[in-house]
Amino acid sequence: MSVVPGSIIDTRGNQMFPVLQPDEVQRLRRLGEVRSYAAGEPLAKVGDAGHGLIIVLAGTVDITRRDASGTSVLITTYQPGAFVGEIAQLSGRPALVDACARTAVEALVIRPDRLRALLVAEAELGERIMRALILRRVGLIESGAGGPVLVGHAGSADVLRLANFLSRNGHPHHRLDPDTDPEARALIERFHVDLGHLPIILCPNGSLLRNPSEDDLARCIGLVRPIDPDRVYDVAIVGSGPAGLAAAVYAGSEGLSTLVLDCRSFGGQAGASARIENYLGFPTGISGMALMARAYNQAQKFGVEMAIPDEAVRLEAVPSSDCYVLQLINGERVTARSVVIASGARYRRPDVADLELFEGSSVHYWASPLEGKLCAGQEIALIGAGNSAGQAVVFLATQVAKVWLLVRGPGLRASMSRYLVDRIESLPNVEVVTHAQLTGLEGANGMLDAVRWRTRSGEEVRRAIRHVFLFIGATPNTDWLSGSGLALDPKGFVMTGSDVDPDRRPLETSRRGVFAIGDVRSKSVKRVAAAVGEGAQVVAALHTFLAQAPAGSRERRAIGSGRQEGDQMTIVHYQTVEHDDGWAALSQ
Repeated sequence: MSVVPGSIIDTRGNQMFPVLQPDEVQRLRRLGEVRSYAAGEPLAKVGDAGHGLIIVLAGTVDITRRDASGTSVLITTYQPGAFVGEIAQLSGRPALVDACARTAVEALVIRPDRLRALLVAEAELGERIMRALILRRVGLIESGAGGPVLVGHAGSADVLRLANFLSRNGHPHHRLDPDTDPEARALIERFHVDLGHLPIILCPNGSLLRNPSEDDLARCIGLVRPIDPDRVYDVAIVGSGPAGLAAAVYAGSEGLSTLVLDCRSFGGQAGASARIENYLGFPTGISGMALMARAYNQAQKFGVEMAIPDEAVRLEAVPSSDCYVLQLINGERVTARSVVIASGARYRRPDVADLELFEGSSVHYWASPLEGKLCAGQEIALIGAGNSAGQAVVFLATQVAKVWLLVRGPGLRASMSRYLVDRIESLPNVEVVTHAQLTGLEGANGMLDAVRWRTRSGEEVRRAIRHVFLFIGATPNTDWLSGSGLALDPKGFVMTGSDVDPDRRPLETSRRGVFAIGDVRSKSVKRVAAAVGEGAQVVAALHTFLAQAPAGSRERRAIGSGRQEGDQMTIVHYQTVEHDDGWAALSQ
């Protein structure tokens, strides 16, 4: 196997491809089913739903990825004791690599539900397997293998939109620019695509999409699947930022059937932060994406179902029932006994003429490595004075020639953490302009040529700048709650607890069984750690609410959960019996 020097396979190959010992394999036999494969028979195919974890008992298996042209490239060959799979196998999503029997193979197949149970019950072994699954996904993202091929011009707003969507969801993809890549031109000719119809996406299943929506792309690559309209969840969480993911992890780990919805990607605004340095437990800092990806994978480990992207547009109570229904933008519906609103906030947009013409291509609301590469070596303008703005400045300053930081007030210290202020003051290529207001954008065809701002003296400054980053705060994402009966404060944030009624539980809204956490909640502290804390806290309130629900609604939960009859597991919080053969098998 040839590897790129410095790649994750090169540096952490032993952790990516561990070999289980015979006694470890023997312990896992009770969780799976032994299957035989003839030489040349596939164990997994790119684009097909995964069967779970496949442990090689005898024979050898070739693992290959497909490059942009569809050619198979060998990643590694598995011997007995090795296992096939990556993080997608936790939820049975489509495989991103091909696995083919080189010789006759006997393998132990552990389906996704029992794989999740294994990871929880087998602490040391589960940790090694989980680490390998995550590292394999990282390796695929690094190489762009296994995902869709995105063909389009580098500066296109739609190319950036789709690439950001895939990156924010931790999905590998390969980008080709017809201006520089012969492979891109070959694909355009093969599919007879007019250059005016770019970008196109070639999905692993062979489908060709022409400038698709995020939802169409997600369904083509198997990122999101239909929701069972007859299932009744214990809790539906709307939003997958720090608060929503924290609630998902704790709810899932304590046995609640949990569904998470988000209209775009996991991580929220925190996921777009280039580096968070004041989060407890990470003295060297951590990128927002890395932190949120850990939480996302952790929630799936505990059996949380993810529906991303799926957008909730209405919340309704079910007549003569103790349940709520979430109506989705695509016409689907979700039924749950309780709802946690963690829909966060939307980026605020300045009142500047023609702003929408440049959004996506030249005007940005986050600063990821993708944007950093796009404006490398250039001058940029960044507007904002909060921590998000500061984190973006520190990151972008390492990529660009100069950062013009425009601040409406007299300085940064009143609104930004001290460590960020000190860091910015030490950067030689950052100039802070106080009492400044963005006044104009100039350009054509979606590309900026110049930016104008006015200073305190009234002078208007014009600079040749092609990229602007906006971090000027956010407004609550609560428009979708119109007609729900939830009480909002004058700014549109969801009111909870004693602000609604003296008898309300902490974090509970004006409707029983509906809770709000994180940035969307009135009077919440707008910090990642505070959001995570509320996510953990709300699960205690959920347990109290669900335990007091009528017995009939508990029965609906057991029926609607879709769990199979088999061995029994008792959820002590409600003193009711649940059925889950994946968990029970571990207690035998």
